[in-house]
Amino acid sequence: MEQQAWIATALFLLAYGFIISEKVHRTIIAMLGGAVMVVLGIVSQEAAMHHIDFNTLGLLIGMMIIVGVTAETGLFRYIAVWAAKKVGGHPVRILIVLSIVTAVGSAFLDNVTTVLLMVPVTFSITRQLKVNPVPFLISQIMASNIGGTATLIGDPPNIMIGSAVPELTFMAFIENLSLISFLILLVTIPFFVLFYRKQIQTTEQLRQSLMTLDEKAEIRDHALMKKSITIMGLTIFGFFIHQIVHLESATVALTGAFLLLLWTGEHTMEKALHKVEWTTIFFFVGLFVLVSGLVETGVIAKLAKYAMEVTGGDLVATSSLILWLSAIASAFLDNIPFVATMIPMIQEMGVMGITDLEPLWWSLALGACLGGNGTLIGASANLIVAGLSGREGHPITFMAYLKVAFPLMILSIVIAHAYVYLRYLM
Repeated sequence: MEQQAWIATALFLLAYGFIISEKVHRTIIAMLGGAVMVVLGIVSQEAAMHHIDFNTLGLLIGMMIIVGVTAETGLFRYIAVWAAKKVGGHPVRILIVLSIVTAVGSAFLDNVTTVLLMVPVTFSITRQLKVNPVPFLISQIMASNIGGTATLIGDPPNIMIGSAVPELTFMAFIENLSLISFLILLVTIPFFVLFYRKQIQTTEQLRQSLMTLDEKAEIRDHALMKKSITIMGLTIFGFFIHQIVHLESATVALTGAFLLLLWTGEHTMEKALHKVEWTTIFFFVGLFVLVSGLVETGVIAKLAKYAMEVTGGDLVATSSLILWLSAIASAFLDNIPFVATMIPMIQEMGVMGITDLEPLWWSLALGACLGGNGTLIGASANLIVAGLSGREGHPITFMAYLKVAFPLMILSIVIAHAYVYLRYLM
């Protein structure tokens, strides 16, 4: 067993190294690593299947289908143009309003989907005003990760935590994380303005030309939009009541998705399923199997025991360690594999004697989601925005992002630390 533990650890670290290096696509590495775990007999195929969290996968697929269909209607472009006009076409005000729209969207759609919808709109507006889009995009990256912290469905780490801990419902995430996320956003936005106000000046003539845009022209299919909004509203309502009606969040999301496809017809289905980010879904599958090797060989249990020895089993010290470790690690590593490793470790701490795990779960969620803002490689949304921006001829460099984002990330974790201590640990 000891030898298998060493092999599982080496395989996990090797896969992690390749994921960080980005030399080979992370989905290929995760799936191949998971397959090798099974081939070497470290974990049986049956046990590996047991460790795959189908609730997380179902929730992601369901929401991707709903958002994919809704995006086809032009609704999200309508909202962005309407918001830009409402603030008079002033670039600084547009930066603020697009950041807020991104944060709210990320809370209820998920941050990757939200930035995919917001980036093209941002380029359209900044081209009209002839201003540098990079300040807007960096602000949106950070707003998406902050907004995604607020709800169960906002950020993949939250989806994974909520799925692993059934008592942490959709409402529990809102009650515990929405207020602090909103506060951090309020503190962060003035810094965006302070950093970027001089870089995004435009002329009165260009501002007036933006005001002539017709946001209604962005809506391409009114009938489909009404159907999409209805189903999205029902699905979000389903998340609010899913524990009362004893349904998993994945069931709610998938039911909403396929009701929408039934209502809109077969011609929508092909396009909607094409919009699902299958590379992300398979990345999760491989990752769950990789982590299962660490669980089955006892590596996670040993890590939990070591962490308990470091903190002496003290709840305040353990919570602080998880918050800051999650934040710093998630800044330099993708937060999804990190959280996949931390979940069984916290569960093991419960077995070892920490009776109240709730502060630890909220510390992990806050650290992983907010820590993803620290660097350009900290979260999937960051990399997607950087890739889209580079394709448009406006590269976001690692250092340019780091200078703005890392200090703001540290500030957000300081606020989160105070919040966790005052609310759960006093």
